[in-house]
Amino acid sequence: MNILRFITAGSVDDGKSTLIGRLLYDSKSILADQLEALEQQSKNKNDDGIDLAIITDGLRAEREQGITIDVAYRYFATPKRKFIIADAPGHTQYTRNMITGASNSELIIILVDARNGVTEQTRRHSIIASLLNIPEVVVTVNKMDLVGYSEEVFNNIKQEYEEIAKRLGLKSVHYFPISAFVGDNIVNTTEAMPWYKGNSLLDFLETVEITKNNYDQPRFQVQYVIRPQTEALHDYRGYAGEVISGTYRKGDAIIVEPEGITTKLSKIEYNGEEVAEAKAGDPVVLHIEDDIDISRGDYFAKQGAEPQQGQDIEAIVCWMDKRELREGNKYLLQQRSKLVKAIVKEIEYKIDVNTLNQTEGVESVKLNEIAKIRLKTASPLVYDAFQSNPPMGSAILIDETSNATVGAVMIY
Repeated sequence: MNILRFITAGSVDDGKSTLIGRLLYDSKSILADQLEALEQQSKNKNDDGIDLAIITDGLRAEREQGITIDVAYRYFATPKRKFIIADAPGHTQYTRNMITGASNSELIIILVDARNGVTEQTRRHSIIASLLNIPEVVVTVNKMDLVGYSEEVFNNIKQEYEEIAKRLGLKSVHYFPISAFVGDNIVNTTEAMPWYKGNSLLDFLETVEITKNNYDQPRFQVQYVIRPQTEALHDYRGYAGEVISGTYRKGDAIIVEPEGITTKLSKIEYNGEEVAEAKAGDPVVLHIEDDIDISRGDYFAKQGAEPQQGQDIEAIVCWMDKRELREGNKYLLQQRSKLVKAIVKEIEYKIDVNTLNQTEGVESVKLNEIAKIRLKTASPLVYDAFQSNPPMGSAILIDETSNATVGAVMIY
């Protein structure tokens, strides 16, 4: 079975944690001992039955305040598919947490409270989804039971969101009227909304086809150089890593970047066996015809279809540190297996995540803010633009002194 990674997002008290709890509870994905503990904790909190939000709100502070603070990951499976869910906070000050959870998501569920309609938080989360290039967007209009299951309310929210989707260029958007608290249209369709003729949310999640990275130019980064130097494998030299995009075939003419040296693939190994080709997502060991000095972080690309490279990098950054980002600050830039020193040459503008407006002439970027910056790296960086090939265009900034991740980077 393939795996679907998705994230839930919405304003505070829109019911994100309850929605995930309902998915797990109604799909019978909670173990007996977990269910017993859940029932006990719910009794301690209220007398309304099981509090499904407790399943994901694991921190004491979250339970006391009734909010989600950290990104909580939950795993469950149905006979049709496996799922990894990221439950992200709705508060503005936890934008960095949401971006962390969304960075590997293939689908985002944006919750809208039927009583409040589209809010500023709805727009903010939609903007982040567009910045991160998340291919599938699901808008769930929650708490339909509190508006009398009104078709008019649902249609008005759908119409308003369609304008947002159009402006942001969100191409694949799906709409569901639900009640996470009651369980309407989550795992099973409901008779409470006879006007709704679509599938339940879980049915959709089980069957939606996710458009994987369809960038077709071959990209491979060396993660490890295998050189056993044993009697049996005296001349063995292989380059282990994952095929990032495209397809590699035995005999392909390739170029090793950033050195720019040309050679050919002499052998491809997958799961210990020699194969004729390898495609995106395959963990492989590649062999080349020539003896070339190749190190961790180097790239193999097809001749004539090389990625970009350079030391002047333009990027969008989401700032994750309490210490502000300023021009002249020095960091480590990690792009997959490649680690280089970098300096912030310019802050071009800051992006308002609620309106997409750009503010120029700013001196610093603060925690949870998003900005367009220009970096200068100590050595050439090999990359594709994030919008066309996200795995090749994403990176992180690391503080040299604390070794903490301080920024999420999307290269343009």
